Amino acid sequence: MENKEIRNKNNDSFSFKLKKYIKNLFNFSQYTFKTILYIILFVALVVISLWMLWYIYLGGGETLLLTLVVEWFVNPIFTLGFLGILLFILIMGIQGLLVPIPSEIVLIAAGIIWGVIIGGIMGIIGSMAAAILCFYISRKGGRPLAEKFVGKSGIDMADDFIHRYGMGAIIIARFLPFIAFDPISYASGLVDIDVKKYSLGTLIGSIPRAFFYSWLGSFLLESQGLTPPIDLDALDFQVIEELSLYFNNVILIILGILVVMFIAYYITSKHYEKKKSQKND
Repeated sequence: MENKEIRNKNNDSFSFKLKKYIKNLFNFSQYTFKTILYIILFVALVVISLWMLWYIYLGGGETLLLTLVVEWFVNPIFTLGFLGILLFILIMGIQGLLVPIPSEIVLIAAGIIWGVIIGGIMGIIGSMAAAILCFYISRKGGRPLAEKFVGKSGIDMADDFIHRYGMGAIIIARFLPFIAFDPISYASGLVDIDVKKYSLGTLIGSIPRAFFYSWLGSFLLESQGLTPPIDLDALDFQVIEELSLYFNNVILIILGILVVMFIAYYITSKHYEKKKSQKND
């Protein structure tokens, strides 16, 4: 009896729980080969995103984001004319996979290229493409990974929330301008939500969001007296600094809100887990 009590006490220790957590973290034996491939893709995208964030803010790449937006996005799409629409949708889908290039930046670029109205319409189309792509990648590889990191109870809480508020939660999350678009897409893929409700909620919520950022892009261009295509080599260094700071600050605001949301979610999930265990007892 005494040995059993000692064994139970050891099982409740922090070191035992930590070893069990780490062992479970690297155990993928219960998943199919296809699911493991999606998990590898998911992890690779996170690593690339973290590297890009480090380079932009700490590695001397302050103008990286501006260069990407102007030379790899604004100028090629503007030059291609009608075919630029297809390129826009393709890039919008790709950017959804890279956190340091959030959709908000691309929506601003759409306003730079086409102005408020056309830029807003294109922003809605591009947002839908990115949202569905992120959703499916997250659903295939993200949920098993999330369950390993935050525990099944944390995901169950999100499932309960979605079941309670459904499509309305997606609409509100999409509608608020500085709530990060792409992480919401990934988070939606983790929870138990019907893809049709997710798509419709994304469409409704994306309309005001796309036009808001399109207006910001159009206003930014007019305030600097620029017209596409933009020749960065011909701009004054001060103008380049101002534009780089503008785009980098947008990311900082979005990331700041995202961190606060994650911390709040983590604390709430722990409270949910404790409440649920007490109810079961």
